[in-house]
Amino acid sequence: MRIAVIGATGMAGSRIAAEAVRRGHAVSGFSRSIGSDERDRGEFAVFTADAADAQAMGRIAAGHDVIVLATRPAPGADDDVCSPVAAVLGTALEFGRRVIVIGGAGPLRGPNSDQRVIDDPRFVPPEWRSIAQLSVDQFNACATHPADWTYLSPPALFGPGTRTGTYRRGGNRILIDPRGESLISAEDLAVAALDEIEEPEPGVRHFTVAY
Repeated sequence: MRIAVIGATGMAGSRIAAEAVRRGHAVSGFSRSIGSDERDRGEFAVFTADAADAQAMGRIAAGHDVIVLATRPAPGADDDVCSPVAAVLGTALEFGRRVIVIGGAGPLRGPNSDQRVIDDPRFVPPEWRSIAQLSVDQFNACATHPADWTYLSPPALFGPGTRTGTYRRGGNRILIDPRGESLISAEDLAVAALDEIEEPEPGVRHFTVAY
């Protein structure tokens, strides 16, 4: 399978690209800006492309089977998460491609209620709310688009760690462990993303994972 990872130099994107290579897929990475040490990661090459550039995204869609959108807002455009979604989903629809959006936990529902995670200070402290709101805006932009997309919400906490190859998968409710924590490593989030790419859950547009 030919997989394009937009945001391949970021925490989630780099690990998703590496996991895809590990499984034998043909992977191309893309990023707005690339340092000299990031162009060739050994496992996959990284090219310059802006996710909000519809023409660039069209060229990428034409040459790949699946697009993973794992970007964060550009510097100076910290409140714009909708332009990349529109460009990527628009071209994906045109070329009949599937898109996996790596988003945030904000749009998830609580473990035992319909309260959104963004409104629950247990998971989103006040100082994180503006960032969580971006994930809600991003999800809403996907929800109104007719392209073939799936939105993967990480748990409340995820970061660099160890690849265990194990995780729990849920729907649109945040997953917590017996201690009330909601977390996963970026490496195992990548495992979940590739599992979804290789064996999609029929009819599922929004899901989350955690330990």
